[in-house]
Amino acid sequence: MSNELKNGQTAAPSTNFLRGIIEADLNAGAYAARQDSQGQALPQVVTRFPPEPNGYLHIGHAKSICLNFGLARDYNGRCHLRFDDTNPEKEDQEYVDTIIDSVKWLGFDWQHEGQQHLYYASNYFDVMYAGAQALIRDGLAYVDEQSADQMRETRGTLTEPGTDSPWRNRAADESLRLFEEMRDGKHADGSLILRAKIDMASPNMNLRDPAIYRIRHATHHNTGDKWCVYPMYSYAHPIEDALENITHSICTLEFEDQRPFYDWVLERLATAGFFQKPLPHQYEFARLNLTYIITSKRKLRQLVDENIVSGWDDPRMPTIVGLRRRGYTPEAIRLMCDRTGASKNNSWIDYSILEGALRDDLDPKAPRAVAVLRPLKLIIDNFPDGQSVECSAPVYPPAHPLHDSQHRLFPITKQLWIEQEDFMEVPTKGYFRLFPGNKVRLRYGYVVECTGCDKDENGNVIAVHCNYFEDSKSGTPGSANYKVKGNLHWVSADHALEAEVRLYDRLFNDAHPDAGGKDFKLALNPHSKEVIRAYLEPTLKNAEPGAIYQFERHGYFVADRIDSMADKPVFNRAVTLKDSWVAK
Repeated sequence: MSNELKNGQTAAPSTNFLRGIIEADLNAGAYAARQDSQGQALPQVVTRFPPEPNGYLHIGHAKSICLNFGLARDYNGRCHLRFDDTNPEKEDQEYVDTIIDSVKWLGFDWQHEGQQHLYYASNYFDVMYAGAQALIRDGLAYVDEQSADQMRETRGTLTEPGTDSPWRNRAADESLRLFEEMRDGKHADGSLILRAKIDMASPNMNLRDPAIYRIRHATHHNTGDKWCVYPMYSYAHPIEDALENITHSICTLEFEDQRPFYDWVLERLATAGFFQKPLPHQYEFARLNLTYIITSKRKLRQLVDENIVSGWDDPRMPTIVGLRRRGYTPEAIRLMCDRTGASKNNSWIDYSILEGALRDDLDPKAPRAVAVLRPLKLIIDNFPDGQSVECSAPVYPPAHPLHDSQHRLFPITKQLWIEQEDFMEVPTKGYFRLFPGNKVRLRYGYVVECTGCDKDENGNVIAVHCNYFEDSKSGTPGSANYKVKGNLHWVSADHALEAEVRLYDRLFNDAHPDAGGKDFKLALNPHSKEVIRAYLEPTLKNAEPGAIYQFERHGYFVADRIDSMADKPVFNRAVTLKDSWVAK
């Protein structure tokens, strides 16, 4: 398909079925003649991201955010942020605030041509109520007095039709009166319910007289105590889309069976004069199923409430706030969402795809630093006491435009910290690091030759000794005279920055921790968090919270946004340099 579309629209080549649908609609001019209530022309592509403010967004929501906002951007349209706040018992302003922050952090906004498109379903309650009254008057809805258990029993099964409610043919005037009494607070929760009158024998269970309004005596975060009846999501959703002039209502596959009711509501209310055609259309795509995580809000809340994690922003959580604190970037998350695409088929995406996206994002841009995570003392016996020599290294990797112009400076001294694994008293085959008699280069510094080690009373090595070659410093002509296979990281013991480093790993050992009704807590990874005291190069003393570095050899680490302070730095491991994960 050509990238040049009718009506001046342009876009990237089609990469998924949703793009194909949108491009076909644009070419056909399906939404070309629409105007808003002020007579202004509407975009031909209007999407929405409609979270319920009853929890923190997770990586699955990120897929929907990137898809809806991305499609609107690519086709010169707009995307709305809408809070589907129809359940006052579970929703809170805290969740509204964090959702707004998360969407913005991911790099999206809801402004279009100078106007903000942030909406609340609760602002449409008057229209939804009027629509329900119209359905009652038209004989398309009725007030039922059955209990929830009775409704469940009479709903039927996949192979057997449902049974009509005794109140299904109640007179419209009586249903209108009772519905008004429900609104006025004259009935208890659960005593009455408003149902659409469709077909109790329909093969689609969602069309067997679904509930559209229930009584809830609860204070709403936005409307307070104005209402004590609230619409069901399946009824509210299409109305919200129509009121906001949505063109392509993109949902996950679990809403596919709800589409006939979505269309039923819109068609009936359009006939009643509530909406103009063309009406919104719902499309479904496969949700993001990522291995080694859970995305159930109930189960995530359980992890928080039972103190299995430290909170919604624990770096092991799949929440947007958790991933952000872990060191994931919005660019990496958008890259992962782009790579996984959108399809109609449910499938599992391995967690390594997300980790790979982070590595690919950070590798060319993250500033470098040296950190010793498992410290062992290295003493250069022939280095002058009390002296130091300045060493230099690039701040950025070779691909970065500032690679050649910005350097970090740090001293080498008589006593250093190296990694414990960089010394073996009796080396194994192929080991090229420190052992008695072997030469290695101290990265950015000198070549040294190991002479021995010190041990404690239990035979544990507590210090390694060596001599350095003064003419071997990196960057000097003499360095070319030394050919060694080992190249070690180090920091000066006298100048190193001591820091708390949190080594985070996957929260679960099982790729599908809650599949098939399994107890997800039995799959918890006991090694998902390890806290160590490490030594860092002194240039990191000014690291800002949220700043991300590549600790050479170890991986990518972020200065913790909450706990890191100048005098007590805390770094979280975001991801290792290579994908070497196995269940512990």
